[in-house]
Amino acid sequence: MNGKNYYDPRFKVANREALIGVGLACFNFVWWYAFAYGLGSQPIADYDFILGMPAWFFYSCLIGSVIMIILVAVMVKLFFKEVALDDEGDDAS
Repeated sequence: MNGKNYYDPRFKVANREALIGVGLACFNFVWWYAFAYGLGSQPIADYDFILGMPAWFFYSCLIGSVIMIILVAVMVKLFFKEVALDDEGDDAS
């Protein structure tokens, strides 16, 4: 670094991966909100039940969690890179 104007290419990778993480979090929130308030805003007498749980809970929490686990695994496998965390130009030994 030595006072030079230095750009570390790892920042580009880190920013891209952070944006993917934010996108996944936003998708998770929209999924949860749509099912929880979309199906859960009815009177309780009108609820549909799946495996003994209200449909809104089943889709928003259980199915949403499974989908998020799969999406995160796919994103990490396809888009995340292994990045060395040590300084490349540091020769202190």
